[in-house]
Amino acid sequence: MDQETHPFQAEVSRLLGIVTHSLYTNREIFLRELISNASDACDRLRHLAQTSPETGPGEEELRIVLEPDPAASTLTIADNGVGMNRDELIANLGTIARSGTAKFMEELAGDARRDLPLIGQFGVGFYSAFMVADRVSVVSRRAGEAGAWRWDSDGAGSFTTAPAAHDSARGTRVTLHLKDDAQEFLEPHRLQEIVRSYSDHVALPVMLKSAGKEEQINAGRALWTRPKSAITERQYAEFYRHAAHAFDEPWMVLHNRAEGVISYASLLFIPGARPHDLFQPERKHGVKLYVRRVFVTDHCDDLLPGWLRFMRGVVDSEDLPLNISRETLQKNPILAKMRSGLVKRILGELKTKAEAAPEDYAKFWENFGGAIKEGLYEESNERDALLGLVRFRSTGAEGWVSLADYVARMKPGQSLIYTAAGDDPDALKASPQLEGFRARGLEVLLLTDAVDEFWPAMVGGYNGKNFRSVTQGESDLSAFPLLDAATKEAEPPAKGIHSLVALLKLALTDKVKDVRESDRLTDSAVCLVADARDADLHLERLLRQHKRIETRAARILEINPRHPLIRSLAARVSDQGPDLKMDDLALLLLDQAQILEGEPLADPAGFARRLASIMQKGVGA
Repeated sequence: MDQETHPFQAEVSRLLGIVTHSLYTNREIFLRELISNASDACDRLRHLAQTSPETGPGEEELRIVLEPDPAASTLTIADNGVGMNRDELIANLGTIARSGTAKFMEELAGDARRDLPLIGQFGVGFYSAFMVADRVSVVSRRAGEAGAWRWDSDGAGSFTTAPAAHDSARGTRVTLHLKDDAQEFLEPHRLQEIVRSYSDHVALPVMLKSAGKEEQINAGRALWTRPKSAITERQYAEFYRHAAHAFDEPWMVLHNRAEGVISYASLLFIPGARPHDLFQPERKHGVKLYVRRVFVTDHCDDLLPGWLRFMRGVVDSEDLPLNISRETLQKNPILAKMRSGLVKRILGELKTKAEAAPEDYAKFWENFGGAIKEGLYEESNERDALLGLVRFRSTGAEGWVSLADYVARMKPGQSLIYTAAGDDPDALKASPQLEGFRARGLEVLLLTDAVDEFWPAMVGGYNGKNFRSVTQGESDLSAFPLLDAATKEAEPPAKGIHSLVALLKLALTDKVKDVRESDRLTDSAVCLVADARDADLHLERLLRQHKRIETRAARILEINPRHPLIRSLAARVSDQGPDLKMDDLALLLLDQAQILEGEPLADPAGFARRLASIMQKGVGA
C-alpha cells in the first residue's frame, strides 16, 4: 500500500497550535507523556497475554528505551508493548476521541496558565511532542499482526501513513526531530533529570541508550507497593499525572493496603480539577485494576460505582486470578468485597476532610458534588454516609450548607426540610414560591443539579425530617409566625376574595388545575405550583427539554389575597358581582405566573394584545 495523507480532525489542528505555543515553558512534560503512553502500551500487552498468550511478551522483558541521537538531532522513545496497526494509528493520533471535545475546544483560549490543566483533562499528551519537535515519526507493529506501519506529521494540519519495517515482533518507536531550541533533550543528564522527576514511579524499566551504553534511569518499582513513609508528595503528584494523564495537582491521595480475608493495595486520587465530560453518559472512572502487579483492565465498571467516576489511580489485588475475564469480573465476590472496602474508605476520608477542613472540602464539592449526589439515588448501602457529605446552597446562609447545619437551624415545630429545585441559585432565591418561607425565617435548600429531582424521593428524609418541595402541593405555613408583624399578611383578606377565586377558576377552567389562595406569597400577586401528585415544576421542564414528555401538566394558580392588585380585583368583584368579565385579566395573571416561573408563554401574541389593552386603559387612550 502506498503512502496516504490524512487531514487532522479540526480540533486537533487547533489543539496543536495551542500546545506548541501556549505550553512552551512547560515543554519538558512531553517526555513524561510519551513515557506514560509507552507504559500503558506495555500494560495492555500484559492484559492481552491473559487471553491470547501467543501475543504476550513471553520471556522478553517489557521496557521503555530512550535513544538520543545528537548527529541526527532526534530523540526516540521506544517500547515493546502492544503496538498499533494502521487504523489505530489514525484513530489514536489523528483525532481526539473523547466525549466533550466541542466544549473542551471552546474553553481553550491560548493562555498557558488556563489551557495547561484543560489539556490534561482530555488526555491529549501525545501532541505535547510538537512543543519540542518540528516533525514526529511513529513506527508501530501491533502484537500478533504481520506488518508494521509508519505515521508522520509536522503538526501543520495533516499526517501520513504508510507500511514500514519494524525490527521487533511488536511495539512502538516515537521519533522526535527536535527543534533547534530543544537540543537540551539530547543530553543524557537532562533526560535522567526529567525521568527521575516525572517518571521514576513507572513500574517497568526506563532505559537510556547513549554512547553505546544502556542504563536504567528510573526506580522501576510500582509506587503503590512502597511504604507511605518512603514516598514524597511530589512522587504522589507525578504518579497521579502519569495515571490520569493530567496536569493538575491531586486534591486528595488515598494510599492503602487491605489485608485479611482479601488482600489488595490501592493508590487512589481525587483530581484537583473537574473533567469537562464528568456528566457525559459514557464517562468511566479512571482506576486501573491490577492482579499481583500485572495490569488487567482500566474498564472494570464494578470496581467503583458510577458516582465515583472522577477517581483516578490503581487497585492491585492479591486474590483475583491472573487470567480473569471481564465477564467473570462482573460476578466475582472478591471484586464485590473490594468495591465495598474502597467505597467505605473513600467516604471515610471525605468525611474526615469535611470535618477538619470545610473550606478545602468546599472546593471538592464544587467540582464533584453533582456526581456524589447520584449515589443518594443509586447506593442504598451508603446512603447515611452520603447524607453526611452532601452540601447545598441555601436561603439561610452563605456558602455551602450541610443537612446537619440545616436541621440545627430548624424552627420550633418544623418537621420538614424545605427544598426548591432549579437551574440557578440566585434565580431560585428570587422565586415567588419562597416569599412566605423567607418572611417566616424558614430556610430552603436550593437544589441545582439534575439529579436533585430524583434522590429526595428515594431517600425520603434525613434525621427523621422528610424533604418537601416548596413548589409542589400546599405549603401550610400558618404554624409559623411572620418575622415582621407589619407585613401585608397582618392585614385581613379583601372582601370578595372567594368570589374572585371562583371567577378565576371559571375563566381558566381549561388552563389550570385549580385556583386557590396562597400563604406562600407575601410580595408577588400570583405563582404557579404543582399538585402534590404531579411532577415538580423543574422536573417537568427537564423532562420536556430531553424529549421525555410532550405535554405540560395543568398547574395550580395561587393568588396572594393581600396583594394590592388582588385586593382591587376582589373589591371590583364584590361591587359588580359575577357578571364582571374576567377572561383577559385572568389570562394576564396566568401569563405573569408563567413568566415568573421562566416558562414560555403558550400564546405570546394574545399576551401582547391583552397587555396593550390594559395599558391603553391605564393611560386613558
